[in-house]
Amino acid sequence: MNIFLQCPSGLAACVLASSPTPFVCLQRWFSICGSGPPQWSPPVCAPAFFLLVTGLVYSELMNSDIPRGVANSGKLHMVHGLFVGMAIVGRILHRLGICHQVSFIRWFTACFLTHLKQVPAGLRVKDMKFAEVPVRVYEPTSVCGGLRRGLVYFHGGGWVQGSIDSVDEVCRHIAKESDTTVISVGYRLAPEHRYPAQLDDCEAATCHFLSVAETEFSVDSNRVAVGGDSTGANLAAALCQRLARRENGHLPFPCAQVLIYPALQMADFNLPSYQQNHAVPILFRGRMVFYFLQYLNGDMSVCQEVLEGTHVPTELRPRYEDWLSPSNLPPEFLTRGFSEPTIAEYDGEVYHTIKAGLEPEVSPLLADDAIIQKTPPTFILTCEFDVLRDDGILYRKRLLDLEINVTWQHVVDGFHGMISFFNQGWLTFPSAVQVVDSAADYVKTL
Repeated sequence: MNIFLQCPSGLAACVLASSPTPFVCLQRWFSICGSGPPQWSPPVCAPAFFLLVTGLVYSELMNSDIPRGVANSGKLHMVHGLFVGMAIVGRILHRLGICHQVSFIRWFTACFLTHLKQVPAGLRVKDMKFAEVPVRVYEPTSVCGGLRRGLVYFHGGGWVQGSIDSVDEVCRHIAKESDTTVISVGYRLAPEHRYPAQLDDCEAATCHFLSVAETEFSVDSNRVAVGGDSTGANLAAALCQRLARRENGHLPFPCAQVLIYPALQMADFNLPSYQQNHAVPILFRGRMVFYFLQYLNGDMSVCQEVLEGTHVPTELRPRYEDWLSPSNLPPEFLTRGFSEPTIAEYDGEVYHTIKAGLEPEVSPLLADDAIIQKTPPTFILTCEFDVLRDDGILYRKRLLDLEINVTWQHVVDGFHGMISFFNQGWLTFPSAVQVVDSAADYVKTL
């Protein structure tokens, strides 16, 4: 039988045409076939589904761009294909009313891409709750002459995905290699919970730990840092600024922030790193806007306007330009190409839709000098082939201009999300070891 009997022009046109993204293909296909499941006979259903997914994955892979110099580019292509396939299957199941796309991706990741290993010797691991927030505590069992240092860690995942399990290997390694008690926080996720739920959970867990660090965990509360990767690093930076604004004096302030390829601003998606790496897996330029919008309110209707910059009020642009200008970047980061974007006309409706996204608790890079000046010493790691590269570098400049101590590590062959592939069997990327070791080495100095 011909798989296109029910939709003669749908799937074929989508897979064979040069559509901009596979999700556009899906929209066209479902518009022809209807939102419900097509009435295929059983022998046809599986091959049709397989061909649909294969065609859309191929289309997406053709739209990706892995530059020369990326570590393990062949494996990255394969992993990207896996992630795209997972997203597409989730999208299909969502449109068929079977389950939400996000739920499917979380389930697939937990079942097939996250494997908890036996706890190694020298480490004690236990799941707990701090102020009703799930946490996992990693405690070295070696003899310590005094109080240990601590690190409160927030996982990445676009405020939508990720979990305590997804960074389990990372936290184990940092705890054991740096002889540090590590607290991994399982904060609430979008779309079920929007901003500021994630930041509130991180604050609650951190403040609880600071209040009991010495009495319950033999940790010096004055040597507790906060950190994370990607959007987890965003939460760490935002939390430091929130605590600096409150300055209540009842609890010690974090002694440092560890920011691994952080997402730090929602004002400009046309920075050189966004242009140069717009289609480099595993984080595309448009996907970062998607995550910010999911974090805020889930309104995807303004995605293109935010990419173009129409959401930034005219009166704020000169101020942001001082902080986000490409001229603030070291010249070597402009060599792969950059063109000044056309200045977009301000759209007040778009601004009011995303207004919270320009506040420092979502965009820490846009905070006033008076707040940034109160933030602790900082470790920043950036990757060359990452849309978020310039966020980290520009934040480093702001910190240095305000005489904050900064340790910067740049991975020249790195891409976004590398930490997710640390010690993950066949998914492991050797360069991920460099990322995790760099963080552990910095924590040792605290």
